[in-house]
Amino acid sequence: MKNKLALSLGLLLLLAAGCGGKDNADMQPYLSLDSASRFAELAFSCIHREYPNKLGQVLQDESHLKPPRELHPAFYGCFDWHSSVHGHWMLVKLLKDFPELPRRDEIAAGVFKSLAPENIAGEVAYLATASKSWERTYGWAWLLQLATELHTWDDPLGQKLAEDLAPLTRAIRDRYIEFLPRQEYAVRTGVHPNTAFGLSFAFDYAATTDDTELMDAVTDAANRYYADDEACPLSWEPSGEDFLSPCFEEAALMARVMPESRYEKWLAAFLPELDDLDSLRPANVSDRSDPKIVHLDGLNLSRAWNLFVIANSLADEKLAEKLRDKAGEHLAASMPHISSEHYEGSHWLGSFAVYASTR
Repeated sequence: MKNKLALSLGLLLLLAAGCGGKDNADMQPYLSLDSASRFAELAFSCIHREYPNKLGQVLQDESHLKPPRELHPAFYGCFDWHSSVHGHWMLVKLLKDFPELPRRDEIAAGVFKSLAPENIAGEVAYLATASKSWERTYGWAWLLQLATELHTWDDPLGQKLAEDLAPLTRAIRDRYIEFLPRQEYAVRTGVHPNTAFGLSFAFDYAATTDDTELMDAVTDAANRYYADDEACPLSWEPSGEDFLSPCFEEAALMARVMPESRYEKWLAAFLPELDDLDSLRPANVSDRSDPKIVHLDGLNLSRAWNLFVIANSLADEKLAEKLRDKAGEHLAASMPHISSEHYEGSHWLGSFAVYASTR
């Protein structure tokens, strides 16, 4: 219980310190060092934990029946591939933002071990034989988010890790380029295939690395799918296993790709009730030992980061503050439960909390 309260208090301190005006360029992620350490332990304890494991593979023949560490030599831990990837992202983020992070050398060595060139070569080889839809686009998005974090880490370790990850980064980046023109309709569910989520992180990677081809592909797809959308049915959310909000994911994506003047008009038509969100409550999580129901903790956290992204894109500071307050409400609802005894949530929710805290 003390650990849970410490995590909750750490995030409340973040909200008090970091949710000022629209211009947040000078803000830093105000997690306490203690809270950062607790989050790091969640990922560090599982990135090399092979079992339990959920493999999302299509078997072509018996040669594909191998242990997780052979199939995915870099990302075999944390229950499934995408959770391992965003667990590594969280560790890199915390190493980068907290130079005094406890067990820093051990954590850095663990990440370095995972991303060794021979392990990344194994991941690239697996991707080449995997089905077209494997980890599309949720796992792809987190891989590019990891690459983004490494690209912006001005440190020899970060530069080396970025170089080691680069073959897999290029392969995933190229899959976006190949896939987006073929996907005629957006996936609008609140789970892994959600198109808006996948496009948001791809856009962030493209913007950070000046990848104009990927930037154009993402922007074109976002406008093709969403530019004419109106009246998103926010009252229909959440579904029983959502960890992403279809409405808020889309709104946060368009905040990235649209100019401010066009975005505010689009947003008013897309979410006309945005200035009156009193009825929007954090999702209730009735059973955190259930791997689908605990998704709703993730929904609260992802709603929070999207509300921050939307707020930071608005000229209307009064509305922006309302959205930040609502984000804080969602964060506070799930933060105390992240380091629970249930591996169903603890293997992945820390990443969501850290990402939300840095928006």
